[in-house]
Amino acid sequence: MASNGNNHVSTKPPPEPSPLRKAKFFQANMRILVTGGAGFIGSHLVDKLMQNEKNEVIVVDNYFTGSKDNLKQWIGHPRFELIRHDVTEPLLVEVDQIYHLACPASPIFYKYNPVKTIKTNVIGTLNMLGLAKRTGARILLTSTSEVYGDPLMHPQDETYWGNVNPIGVRSCYDEGKRVAETLMFDYHRQHGIEIRIARIFNTYGPRMNIDDGRVVSNFIAQAIRDEPLTVQLPGTQTRSFCYVSDMVDGLIRLMEGDNTGPINIGNPGEFTMLELAENVKELINPDVKIITVENTPDDPRQRKPDITKAKELLGWEPKVKLRDGLPLMEEDFRGRLGISRKK
Repeated sequence: MASNGNNHVSTKPPPEPSPLRKAKFFQANMRILVTGGAGFIGSHLVDKLMQNEKNEVIVVDNYFTGSKDNLKQWIGHPRFELIRHDVTEPLLVEVDQIYHLACPASPIFYKYNPVKTIKTNVIGTLNMLGLAKRTGARILLTSTSEVYGDPLMHPQDETYWGNVNPIGVRSCYDEGKRVAETLMFDYHRQHGIEIRIARIFNTYGPRMNIDDGRVVSNFIAQAIRDEPLTVQLPGTQTRSFCYVSDMVDGLIRLMEGDNTGPINIGNPGEFTMLELAENVKELINPDVKIITVENTPDDPRQRKPDITKAKELLGWEPKVKLRDGLPLMEEDFRGRLGISRKK
């Protein structure tokens, strides 16, 4: 491998994953690996990818936070394969595209096992990049708005470097994803790997873990169970919520397009936590109380994506409004909790 001092590396392109990719009479299907595919966003992504008859989807998940239940409609389908595997171990499969979503993404899970979280982010991403290098697959990383930390810039655009505590209780996630982005770009510059980075902002919808400690799932579960909605103080901190179908659409557009990213994917509609609680109360259970509780450390005061880049480069913007998405999530949660709506 000759290198002349700058970033130019002359390497032979890797062989295609299937010798039949460009065959004359029969073209092989697109083989797509989704890590974390049994999770909330991953399983919705799988649903969408499976709708295309030219896709074969392989899901890799260790079920640390994901669930086989999210994929039950595809188990046994000839174009679908499910592998129980931890991405921190190497994986040998032949694929054309890798959607690398595997990682515990809610504070309850990543604080429960911070070392596992950092290993998933760093070693997991290294393993997937190694796989991309060997097979010549294009790889998309779902990074996070958490790379911006507690932002001093509002709204956050992709040029902002962030304001992150490297030694806090959530650093395993924030810094883990920052390192994952670094690895992606280093493999891209050094080995010519085709990379895509999505920085995803708060996402909600059916199949979220009911007790995952995220604010939308907390409020909806509390409203359904007739419990008071617990708003963390001061209640004026903001988040922006993107419905999962919009998120999946953005990820696929990013993978299929020509831009490496990073690109923010999220809904710029901003709500304070008190406003969110009021919406949930009004739409789901008008009798429920709203109370305030202490906050967790390092909780960002505001979160709002600047999605100019996604609009210009991907032609993407969110379509589902919060007031339309919440009832869809309520229906899913009611089914799983076995609590029907009061007449």
